[in-house]
Amino acid sequence: MRFEPTDDQRDLAGALEGLLSASDTVAVARAWADGDTAAGLALWRRLADLGVTMLATEASPVEVAIAFEALGRHAVPGPWVESAAYLPIALGHEVEGVATLALPPLVPFALDADVADQVYVGATPTDQVGAQHPSVDRARRLFEVTGTAETHPEALDLAVLATSAQLLGAGERVLADSVAYVKQRKQFGRQIGSYQAIKHCLADVRIALDFARPLVVGAALGEVPASAAKVAAADAAYLASRTGLQVHGAIGYTAEFDLSVWITKIRALVSAWGTPAHHRALLLGSLVDSRDGTDR
Repeated sequence: MRFEPTDDQRDLAGALEGLLSASDTVAVARAWADGDTAAGLALWRRLADLGVTMLATEASPVEVAIAFEALGRHAVPGPWVESAAYLPIALGHEVEGVATLALPPLVPFALDADVADQVYVGATPTDQVGAQHPSVDRARRLFEVTGTAETHPEALDLAVLATSAQLLGAGERVLADSVAYVKQRKQFGRQIGSYQAIKHCLADVRIALDFARPLVVGAALGEVPASAAKVAAADAAYLASRTGLQVHGAIGYTAEFDLSVWITKIRALVSAWGTPAHHRALLLGSLVDSRDGTDR
């Protein structure tokens, strides 16, 4: 597979990077986790003005993946996958404002239902929002909702792709911050990044992310299953978070250090919109079905 982004896609990536780099997204995510959603909703409106919420219906999955990688790289909080990936396809039109959904049993809780203008079970509106459940990521508030729904396969694939792109972006951010840290931190008079053990760990993360990226792009182009992108991106981002935690040492465990924003987000996204085991089972099933068809 050979893929080169178009000039418009590069412009979209550049515009998102410029906006998010100037928006102090870590402070936005911390405030969102503490229940102060004003800055997060203001950022939501600016991203919507840039066209992020209309990409699913007016552009292609490639543009969706570009946008969600930027959202993951900057740890932007909120139900973006629900509002800008699943629901626009399931409803057939762009979502106005903030929306969220549950899709039992794959997505048992509605993310950030307390701030959403519209809450759905699948594509059916509901006002039956129940108890809140904690997430490992404090910026993700999970709510019970009542109802049953049918899964929209195309919308689900786009949601899985968007989550994969978020994981890719978050993994890239953790790797970049880890490389910057090991070039500054000294031990025994040397930068810790000069030790081979540190280099090898970070190189393994680089390789994992580089192997995951073609699968995310391939899923956006419809050439590989979205489940393959989710498995590879989740594994790569999780490796990035574990390695980032190791090379940062004890400070990496502190909630006050910004690394924690991405580590907890990655841990939550690994299981969001289907666990790795779920997506591996789907891939295995498709391979077995394909083999059975060939043997006939």
